[in-house]
Amino acid sequence: MSEQAQPPQAAEDMTQPIFSIEKIYLKDMSLEAPGTPKIFLQSETPQVDVNIHTAATVIEAGALYEVVLTATITAKLPDHTVFLVEVAQAGLFHIRNLPPQDLDAVLGILCPTTLLPYAREAVSSTIARAGFPPVILHHMDFNQVYAQAVQAQADQQPPVPSQVN
Repeated sequence: MSEQAQPPQAAEDMTQPIFSIEKIYLKDMSLEAPGTPKIFLQSETPQVDVNIHTAATVIEAGALYEVVLTATITAKLPDHTVFLVEVAQAGLFHIRNLPPQDLDAVLGILCPTTLLPYAREAVSSTIARAGFPPVILHHMDFNQVYAQAVQAQADQQPPVPSQVN
């Protein structure tokens, strides 16, 4: 009985970084349009606020991660809300063989960048189906968002005390 050794290339492939999209899906969506149908008779232009945030969850350590990009769009007139839409666009990502700082960057930059076009379409079509002019989410630079988050986290950490012998 002879054992077969793995070819060197196969062993090398097991340490190569891996990134793949397993699934992209709409995790949650809600629409509130409390003033319909009377709101359609208003001629004022509402103030539209857009809030986007992301969250990552480990599904299988070192291999499978869920990233959720949540977009909340609120249109308001001075005395009432015209509509509120919240879309949670999610993705299941297979990511292996990355150092922790690189994994954090992939989860904070690459994954949300991948999800944004899907969230954009869901937001736009939902608002249009509710009878309002569609709101198109603008491009976001998740590199900048991630860098700001890393800096904010570094600013909040207390300094490490130095030891004197």
